[in-house]
Amino acid sequence: MSNDDAERERAASRMSGATRIFAKAEHVAFVAAPTPDAQAALETLESLHASKPPADADVIVALGGDGFMLQTIHRFMAHGKPIYGMNRGSVGFLMNQYSTVDLLDRIRGAESAHLNPLRMVALLKSGAQVELQAMNEVSMLRQTRQAAKLRVLIDGIARLDEMVCDGVLVATPAGSTAYNLSAHGPILPLDAGVLALTPISVFRPRRWRGALIPRSAEIRLEVLEPDKRPVSAVADSTEVREVIEVQISENRDIAIEVLFEAGQSLSERNLAEQFSL
Repeated sequence: MSNDDAERERAASRMSGATRIFAKAEHVAFVAAPTPDAQAALETLESLHASKPPADADVIVALGGDGFMLQTIHRFMAHGKPIYGMNRGSVGFLMNQYSTVDLLDRIRGAESAHLNPLRMVALLKSGAQVELQAMNEVSMLRQTRQAAKLRVLIDGIARLDEMVCDGVLVATPAGSTAYNLSAHGPILPLDAGVLALTPISVFRPRRWRGALIPRSAEIRLEVLEPDKRPVSAVADSTEVREVIEVQISENRDIAIEVLFEAGQSLSERNLAEQFSL
């Protein structure tokens, strides 16, 4: 087989992967948030389908809201199992509509999004080093009434020698509609090939509104005056405090597959969000 033929076969495999995998999606694992609505849905679905442990399932079905979906992604990040969410929470941007009708057929016909998390490596004042993964964003936030003072480096080059702000975040395309959007950052198409670097209540430089960074870049955020202006770092919902430096890069070693109803892909949702009023 020539290199061109091999590449065409890989491309076809990527395009048809959902169909081939989900054609045998008969073993489903159900996980649910501890809320009454999610627990009631879990009881109903387990009465209709034989539930398997996640390790033995073809697909994991998560019942809850967006927060629980993120928890489920983190919990099963290393398992390589597709995750299909159904909304039993509030917003449900990452979830499908809850329904008990033809569940397996809907999963088999689902569209998949393959998402790479951000790897955050934080150096603490104590000398400890903490590594975490983030699907939505990595954010740095001031810990006290004092504004944070940060230096921003991209691939080792200082782009901002000093930024005074409440914080700053780096968002993935999938996470760009979450905290990033609330901080007035841009919504990113999934295939844009960039990350959003968005300041939070920036004081200086006063008119800086953020930047789009190539997904291949390494972002380093250094804390200036850490004794006077302590800063925490948060990867999705996991926080570490007394940070003096954070390195952020896309983790190409991990790919999470998230499933959406046909015609309601994550790409379509990101695009539609840009026109919502």
